[in-house]
Amino acid sequence: MKKVQSILAPSLLSSNFAYLGQELRAVDKAGADWIHLDIMDGHFVPNITIGPPVVKSLRPLTKLILDCHLMVSRPQDWVVPFYEAGADVITIHAEVAPDLRHLLKKIKNLGCLAGVSINPETPLSAIYEVLDFADLVLIMSVHPGFGGQKFIKSSLKKVRQLVKFRKGKSFLIEIDGGIQIDNIAQAKQAGCDVFVAGSAIFSEKNYKKSIQKLRSALWNV
Repeated sequence: MKKVQSILAPSLLSSNFAYLGQELRAVDKAGADWIHLDIMDGHFVPNITIGPPVVKSLRPLTKLILDCHLMVSRPQDWVVPFYEAGADVITIHAEVAPDLRHLLKKIKNLGCLAGVSINPETPLSAIYEVLDFADLVLIMSVHPGFGGQKFIKSSLKKVRQLVKFRKGKSFLIEIDGGIQIDNIAQAKQAGCDVFVAGSAIFSEKNYKKSIQKLRSALWNV
């Protein structure tokens, strides 16, 4: 596994939805690497966010990678629509995917990076058999559904365990939930490559400054 540069992915879930396009452009200009989009259907998680039409409308506004995290009860129904909307990364949850291997291969065949995610209570054993088919593994460090939650420290143990299974494989490790200036370095030390940050960026008026603070914490590791 080649050492990759730390990837910072602002989550638009914490942005002002009344100005979604402007918010995306702002974090793009401020130095984001990816844009993280939380897709919630009100079934798998108790919230509803955005669908393919919104992603399609955002796609022309940036050249950055659109990282679509599908927190939906039937991911098999939504892989193609989000690909057609312009997603670069499509991540599905192990807890609900009827055939993880098949869906990950389908995502890859479409030309997207294929990600698999697990909730805090889901053991890593749920995804061991599909790691050869994943481009990315997303470890949830909060219970999915709402932004602004407190970071679950035990998620770092999963990350460290996952690093051991990555030898000879090429997937990225992404962490999502409660990432702040005081814990992002710990996540990198554990072995994370992609860091999803919501309130840590969007709660500040100056997005460039908040992104620089997070990057500084990563550089110091």
